[in-house]
Amino acid sequence: MLLFAAMLVLGLIIGFVGAGGAGVAITLLTVGFDVKIHTALGIALGTMMFTTLSGALSHLREGNVDLKIGCAMGIGGAAGAFLGANTSNYISSAGLKSATAIMMLLSALLLYIRLFHSQLMSKALHIKPSVLVGPRFWITALITGIVNGFLSGAFGIGAAAFIQLSMLLIFGMPLYKAVGTTMMIIIPISAFGGLGYILSGHIDFVLFLETLLGLMVGAFIGAKFTRMVPIPVLRFFMVAMPVLGGVILMFFD
Repeated sequence: MLLFAAMLVLGLIIGFVGAGGAGVAITLLTVGFDVKIHTALGIALGTMMFTTLSGALSHLREGNVDLKIGCAMGIGGAAGAFLGANTSNYISSAGLKSATAIMMLLSALLLYIRLFHSQLMSKALHIKPSVLVGPRFWITALITGIVNGFLSGAFGIGAAAFIQLSMLLIFGMPLYKAVGTTMMIIIPISAFGGLGYILSGHIDFVLFLETLLGLMVGAFIGAKFTRMVPIPVLRFFMVAMPVLGGVILMFFD
């Protein structure tokens, strides 16, 4: 019950801020409850499949999803996540904790640039509409999905910032569509990444259910308070959460 209560609080924060929180959940499980890092990664990936589903459906109804790119990258992402989950078996617990923490900090950096310096990023990268068509499109989308899926599967994070950046740079997708399509892509990534951890024997289903229920109930309640807080405050917490999680995971046992 203590784990459920902790995840309920984390879910409140995630729903309130509007961030995925997979990395913070990993930190809470490993540092706060002494769960093995491989098990924590599997639980985080598995819960993402459920917590992103409603958001992806909402974006789809609003027309914020590019189905062609989403399907292509989703297929590649599923394969990459399964491969990444199995690759993590060959990484030591200490090495995996450090690598996951670094990925969280890199994700926070990309999120910070997107939220606070989006105009500078657009000017620096000269993002233009993509001209990828035919087989070239499918090969590029599948490879991009595999790479992002592998990162997510190996290190248990949603990799949302990396997926969004890929769509902006490679496909020239508008930001609002990149956000919605990312949520669609994370569903197969989390499903097949979680499957990889299950087959490797790294999922504790009791911990998984406590984590999932706590996050979902908390996020549902927390989302009701989002509009009560100024946008700059929300942006600060969106970046601060993965930074805090990454730092704690890297420097605390």
